Amino acid sequence: MNSTTALDILAKKGYKITDKREKIAQIFWKNNRFLSARAVHNVMKVDSPSLSLDTVYRNIRLFEELGILEATELNREKHYRFTCTDHHHPLICIHCGTVKKIDICPMDHLFDLPEGFLVTGHKFEIYGHCSDCHS
Repeated sequence: MNSTTALDILAKKGYKITDKREKIAQIFWKNNRFLSARAVHNVMKVDSPSLSLDTVYRNIRLFEELGILEATELNREKHYRFTCTDHHHPLICIHCGTVKKIDICPMDHLFDLPEGFLVTGHKFEIYGHCSDCHS
């Protein structure tokens, strides 16, 4: 996903494309990693000092509800990034939020599911420190 696609989703669902929403989409596109709402707010308040953290949270929650952003929890705080469109599983740095993909799926190796259990989705994330952060 990119910022243009994110804004298209907002427009198609009947939401206004505001300057703040454009800026949020650009921040996620440029950073390409998991970010907290507080980190997004810190970037945005450089140009908009009176911007409230609550406004950022509300817009991020909207983006998440519409499937534009996906979330994970790092250090007991929700972090977000653009939703991926391909099937993969991430290695997530708990310090900086960068993501590396792994191309194997653990679900491919599960054979003994309980009888009658239908898998409708799954999430598998591995947390640690990237090479830049563990030095």
